[in-house]
Amino acid sequence: MKKVLALMFALALSVSMSSFAFAQADKPMDKPADKKEEKAKPTKEKKAKTEKKAKTEKKEKKDEMKKDNMAK
Repeated sequence: MKKVLALMFALALSVSMSSFAFAQADKPMDKPADKKEEKAKPTKEKKAKTEKKAKTEKKEKKDEMKKDNMAK
C-alpha cells in the first residue's frame, strides 16, 4: 500500500511540475530583442538603397571622367 501511495504521489508531483513548466502567460510580452529586430529590418532596406545609390553615383562619376578625358 505504501508503494502505491508513493507512486501516486510521485506521479501527481511530476504532472503538476510539468504543467507549471509549460504554462504560458495569456499575452506574451515582446522581448526587447524582437523590437530591435523590427527596427533593424527597415534599416537594412535603407542601407541597401544607400549602397545602390552610391554605386550609381560612382558609375556616373566614372562616365563623366571618361567624357572629360575624351574631350581633351
